[in-house]
Order: sequence, then structure tokens, then C-alpha cells
Amino acid sequence: MSRVAYVNGVYRPHGQAVVHVEDRGFQFADGVYEVWSVADGRLADFEGHMTRLFRSLGELRIDPPMSREALTRVLRETVRRNRVRDGIVYLQVTRGTARRDHPFPPPGTPPSVVVTAKSMNFDALEAKAAKGITVLTQPDNRWGRCDIKTVGLLPNVLAKQAALDAGAGDAWLVDEMGLITEGTSNNAWIVDKDGALRTRDIQANILRGITRQTLMEIVKEEGLTVDERPFSVEDAKQAREPFVTSASAFVLPVVGIDGAKIGDGKPGPLAKRLRDLYLDKTRDEAI
Repeated sequence: MSRVAYVNGVYRPHGQAVVHVEDRGFQFADGVYEVWSVADGRLADFEGHMTRLFRSLGELRIDPPMSREALTRVLRETVRRNRVRDGIVYLQVTRGTARRDHPFPPPGTPPSVVVTAKSMNFDALEAKAAKGITVLTQPDNRWGRCDIKTVGLLPNVLAKQAALDAGAGDAWLVDEMGLITEGTSNNAWIVDKDGALRTRDIQANILRGITRQTLMEIVKEEGLTVDERPFSVEDAKQAREPFVTSASAFVLPVVGIDGAKIGDGKPGPLAKRLRDLYLDKTRDEAI
């Protein structure tokens, strides 16, 4: 649990950190967010997340609340005040506080900024990865701009809860053509039955995952190739190994889909190898 939160220029005890009742993030989900993993007290995949944040703000026409340099100082200070060595830091920026009305508020309305940080049990994460998770497929009924990392996550929440209610670890979302788009908070990958490493291309209005992007670089460095091509639920069930990538789960093997065991029901060798390579790279390059 975060002990200290940054809210609009002030560091406050977590229980006293609040925003106005008419903040547009609360009223309209009119805002964006980013999550950095924290490794040894440093921010992993820093530039990728920061670049995506400013892209998301631009797509929603929300003015940046401060410069990159100032925002970096806030992120680091929040991590420091919460004494996080391994964990995550969460940033949310909304269009600010204004009388509830659908049009944008008057120019000059300052954005709202919230930053929290919390520690995570790395040993528990490793144990989870060693076992793998199962996923439940759900219809993808999100809005058409999932490439923007907005705080409008209700469809994701409902899909995730449906998965948990069914005893699965997460949900994979399926479009109207029966193709998997992504997970509720991660990108989906498979090593298909022919041995090809596949993940959906980012032109399909899926989230442009930063962990996905870094893994692409690692795959290239390892002399492997990625086929950026969508795959169906049946493709995934017949795959040699599926897995997901995200800032908080890194590379996480999937061992079952909709109750069907994948292979021998154990994490596959490539996912385990890529997880190790990803953790090594991000810890070495964190700032």
C-alpha cells in the first residue's frame, strides 16, 4: 500500500489524498494513466512509458501538467517517500476540475495529477510465473481507441472479474472476428503450433505496450523474429505456449484457456527465457 501520494503539487498521507468531486476523471473517465515498474528503486522502461503518456495526453487534447523533467522528479520522489525498492509507481492525469458538463472546461483549467507507489513481493511474482496462469476469453466491448491509455477501464474490470469468478487468472478479449486482441491489462502472445512467435500488431487499436516494445527489442537481439499477426482462440489453444506481457507482470506464461490445458499445462521454455532476459535488461537500464 502506498503511504504517501502526490496530488496536484502536494505530498499527502495516502488516506488524506483526495481530488475534487467534480474532477473530470471521476465524472467522465476523462484522463490517462501510466504505470512504471520499479526495480531496485529505479524506474524501468522509463522513456517508453513517458513517451506513451505524452502521446495519450495529446490524443485527448489534455495539456501536459508539467515538463518531463519535473514529472520525473515527482515520480522519483513518490517512490522515495514510499520506500519502494521493487514495485510500481502509478501516474494519473485528468482534464482537471470544472462544473460537470460534457464539453471541455475553459482553456487554462489545470489538469489534475495523482501519483502513488507501492511495493510488490518479487518472490511471489516469480512463484506465479513459475506456475503460470489460466485465462478466460471474453467479448471485447471496449471503445475503439484502446491505443490511448485512458482511465475508462470498466469493460476491462468486468472481464477481469468474470475471469476471477471462473477461477482463471485473467481474461483475453476477443473481437467480432473471433481474434484475440489483448488481455485486460496486458498484451497477448503465443508460440503457435508451428513454432512462430506471434502477437497482434499495434495498428489494430490495441494498447501499445511498453513491455511488449522492449520484448520486441530483446527478441531481435536474440536473433528471433516476431510475426505481428492476430490469432484466434483456437490458434491459442493449439499453441505450444501462450504468455502475456505488462509492466507489472513482465512476461507471464499462460497454461490454460477456457478450461483447456495448453500442452502439458506448464510454462513453456521460451516464455521463461524471455522473462529472464526482460528482467535482466530492465534492471540494467532502469533510471
